[in-house]
Amino acid sequence: MDKYWLHQIKLQDRAKVGDKAFYLSRIMQRGYPVVPGFVVSADILRQFLENLNSSESLVADLPYSSLHLNVANWRQLQQVAGRLRQEILTAAVPQQWVSTIFQAAREWQTGCLILRPTLAVDTAKVGMKNISGLLESVFCECEPEAIALALKRTWSQIFRARSLLYWQRAGIDLQQINLAVLVQPVENAIASGLLKANSSGWEIQATWGLGIAIALGEVQPDVYYIQQETGVVLEQQLGNKMLAYGVDHAAPEAFSQALPNSVLTPDHSCLSTYLIEPAQQKQYALQEEYLQQIIALGTQLVSELGKTFTFKWTIAGKTTSDKLYITQVSSPQSLIPHGHLIRGLGAAGGRVVATALVIINPQQKPEQLPKGVILVVTAIAPDWLPLLHQLGGIITEQGGLTSHAAILARELGIAAVVNATSATSLIKTGERLLLDGDRGEVYRIKGDSKEEMEKGGEKNLLSPHRPNPKASHPPVTSHLPMIATQLLVNLSQSSLIEQVQSFPVDGVGLLRSELMVLNILSGQHPNSWILGGRQAELLELWSEQIMQFARAFAPRPVFYRSLDWPQDLTSLSDSLQSSTQSMLGERGTFSYLQNPAVFELELKALASVQQAGYSNVNLLLPFVRTVEEFVFCRRKVEQALLTEVSQFQLWMMAEVPSVLFLLPEYVKAGAAGISIGTNDLTQLLLGVDREQGQLAKVFNERHPAVMSAIAQLIQMAKSAGIPCSICGQAPALYPEIIDKLVEWGITSISVEPEAVERTYQAIARAEQRLILEAARRKLKEEKSNFI
Repeated sequence: MDKYWLHQIKLQDRAKVGDKAFYLSRIMQRGYPVVPGFVVSADILRQFLENLNSSESLVADLPYSSLHLNVANWRQLQQVAGRLRQEILTAAVPQQWVSTIFQAAREWQTGCLILRPTLAVDTAKVGMKNISGLLESVFCECEPEAIALALKRTWSQIFRARSLLYWQRAGIDLQQINLAVLVQPVENAIASGLLKANSSGWEIQATWGLGIAIALGEVQPDVYYIQQETGVVLEQQLGNKMLAYGVDHAAPEAFSQALPNSVLTPDHSCLSTYLIEPAQQKQYALQEEYLQQIIALGTQLVSELGKTFTFKWTIAGKTTSDKLYITQVSSPQSLIPHGHLIRGLGAAGGRVVATALVIINPQQKPEQLPKGVILVVTAIAPDWLPLLHQLGGIITEQGGLTSHAAILARELGIAAVVNATSATSLIKTGERLLLDGDRGEVYRIKGDSKEEMEKGGEKNLLSPHRPNPKASHPPVTSHLPMIATQLLVNLSQSSLIEQVQSFPVDGVGLLRSELMVLNILSGQHPNSWILGGRQAELLELWSEQIMQFARAFAPRPVFYRSLDWPQDLTSLSDSLQSSTQSMLGERGTFSYLQNPAVFELELKALASVQQAGYSNVNLLLPFVRTVEEFVFCRRKVEQALLTEVSQFQLWMMAEVPSVLFLLPEYVKAGAAGISIGTNDLTQLLLGVDREQGQLAKVFNERHPAVMSAIAQLIQMAKSAGIPCSICGQAPALYPEIIDKLVEWGITSISVEPEAVERTYQAIARAEQRLILEAARRKLKEEKSNFI
């Protein structure tokens, strides 16, 4: 018999282990304190029902029957339910199964077990409500006979009269029900209870001993009302706790005397009930340190479950020390529509419902991709990017928030989830998915459901705070306040020019050449074109690409960032995959020294744009490691005669930490401005590869070290008399840091198209606050001088 330990349960096991065990396993594997346990899978119940030896025709067909009862006929309902449960309770459980459970449970060295029913219903029924009270946990002694009986009692609950009534009214067939059993040890507890969280506030309930006293309604628990944002206790009420539950027929030290009839029904055969001393009844069950631990747990779980959830807890009374454990976690169905399938990183905002297209091998690039589908792939190969424009959504198993796929998805307004582990094996082509790019979650749904149609069918359902750059109308600018800080846009795709050029921006702060030229390279590295004698053809195509942006935004500036790829490989795909594997390879300006041919071609393309009459294009050098690299590039720029146009400016990316020490030298060498690349600056300061999605929590652009570096760069630029921009993802993802950027004196902020409007508003608020503070200081000084 297979059993699933909580710490080993995988995403694909969810239907076998049920939602209760699945959610516990998720948070356990993320480091939360969960009581250990293992699951007897839903497949075991099916085998048990299939092997029932009975003359009852009703029972013989049970695993495949829908039991079409007239639930309005209460007598018939009770008779059928009684017969089914009796057949289950009198049947024999295979000895091998019982032995497997018993041997596993003995590892805990406990005399008492709890068997928790954990359910997964294979349906997308909209009408399905909370079933937390439908099936109950069963307690038993850690002995083979008791385990067998408790297992059958747990299974039989799906055939109780109230259960059969529920299934039929919910439109659920029995074969759609997957009932597993979570087996866990039960220890004596100092206190137990639950935390209910919602958007209006938190409520913590607590009682002495095990939490069954609350579940059975035999005590009035202590109640604490908590302010969710701060964790402050707003109010607390002492409950009425006259009794408590323990195990092993021996009272914990916290309790005084056993009731005369301490052994309960067979369901609770290892539990005892104890009276609480009068003096202790006047005390709160939770000590302050445990109350604060529970509040801290709730605060952490908000990031996992959202603002609305419930978790049950217990403080186990160990011999050496007491410990707080989570025993159950539940979220309302609204947070997990139709069953949460996959969780990854939300790389591009929006929600979309569409059909999945799964491609296992990213090297097998199709001729074209169907319009509106959700592409599910291990990783996006670089030469796929021109195919992505018509997609409804993107799911990748690999990559972080700054991968090429994530960047392009944000630019195109395509909802995307990256680092979605096992996506290509869990999802099948043709399945209907709901992709939530804001939460980083993917759900499997029914394609013809009314709820889906109300959500918008195939179209992209963008969150209110994320404007859609694909929209036919640009953001309304007439109501926007004036701002002094320049707002620029990051672009790479010429297909977006028509929409974005009317946005309230002062130009293009970052024209990503790598993604731009993928539309013209036909899957080959630029070196291949040059070595193949097609340099003139490539130069013409490259010049036209840049000219489209120069023409559309003139006279507003366009900052063209030269290629940030390794230059020594002949295969485009191999080259960029190598770059992904090592973010510290021969990239940026160092690669120009190794092989200057492609960089020289780029400079010729820029010169062609100037010769066509456009003087608004500037050059931004990427990943500059040393002053020598910069000087080499400046000389190449001069040789290409770009500096003959007076408006031309040579800038550099400030993303390698050495710039914090060398910026004055770069300015002396001819750097006319800097643009802070927070993506690379963060990974190099914190030692975190930004392409590794599993390290997303460590890749923190708001880290004090990163923010201090940004502040230092802005101040150094001001001292040197050059402009300082910022073009990484930080301002777009965390608008709250814009206050600091404006306060420190940032010259311009460049963001993805989808973040333009909210960044504009954030800049305006920041500037207004600074003006207001200055006015208040001046008024205060005037009053002081007057006095």
